[in-house]
Amino acid sequence: MTAHSHIEAIPAVNCTVGESPLWHAEQTAWYWVDIPAKTIWKLDARSGKLQSWQTTEMVACIALKDDGDFIAGMETGIFNLHLGDGLRALQTRLAAPPELGNGMRFNDGRCDRQGRFWSGTMFMDMAAAKALGRLYRYTKKQGLSGPVVSELLTQNGLAWSPDGKTMYLSDSHPASQTIWAYDYDTDEGMPHTRRVFVDMKPLAGRPDGAAMDIDGCYWICGNDGSCVLRFTPQGKLDRSIALPMIKPAMCTFGGPDMSTLLISSIGAGKAEGDQWAGSLVLVRPGIAGVPETRFSQ
Repeated sequence: MTAHSHIEAIPAVNCTVGESPLWHAEQTAWYWVDIPAKTIWKLDARSGKLQSWQTTEMVACIALKDDGDFIAGMETGIFNLHLGDGLRALQTRLAAPPELGNGMRFNDGRCDRQGRFWSGTMFMDMAAAKALGRLYRYTKKQGLSGPVVSELLTQNGLAWSPDGKTMYLSDSHPASQTIWAYDYDTDEGMPHTRRVFVDMKPLAGRPDGAAMDIDGCYWICGNDGSCVLRFTPQGKLDRSIALPMIKPAMCTFGGPDMSTLLISSIGAGKAEGDQWAGSLVLVRPGIAGVPETRFSQ
């Protein structure tokens, strides 16, 4: 079913490629990144105050750490980011895969339910359709492991079921448009038994960034499709929320009751008439989400 929910825009923000939104409960704040702008944004949900930090290279995904900093997938590796009072983030590179060559960067990423950080790489020129993307795991003890999954065009859609026993991964490239599900070994931190969860080709949009709700349903942004879609654990489409932007990029649950969905979008190469391109919107879909696990392992 298609739902037309009340949509609230975050004012004074227009991203080139808005990605990796997340909710910081202690700060009652939203964070997200603008990849080409090399910027991390913060919105205080109570005061409405906006704050931003610059990075020296593109930052594609961020996750909270148990020490208060952030872990991030960037152009040249996995980084620790400290956001202080200044205008620039303090960057420390933690690891880099040898396969991360010219024209590549990390893309989508988050922590599993046990606190391990996962992120994948992509070849930035999507028109070249090079399946060079790989998925990696990073922990404090083991460092960078992988590639765990290879031959991805545009890695996206990473998420875990509430119990952590199912891992989801998408490839949002027009040549793929597929979401996979894996059985996930929570002790070893390894996915196995890959299967097609959803073939998005017949549906609206390409499968971009994702979020999980408390019912175990998987929410995915329909990039180029002006919607966010919800799939049941069985892969059945049971909700579609129409959005005012053509290219929604990633969604996350947050707010004091975890029942607000923040959706980022892409402003680059916007279509004529897409006045919402690059904006961020808040939607109340009527269901709560699962809080993101912080990096701790």
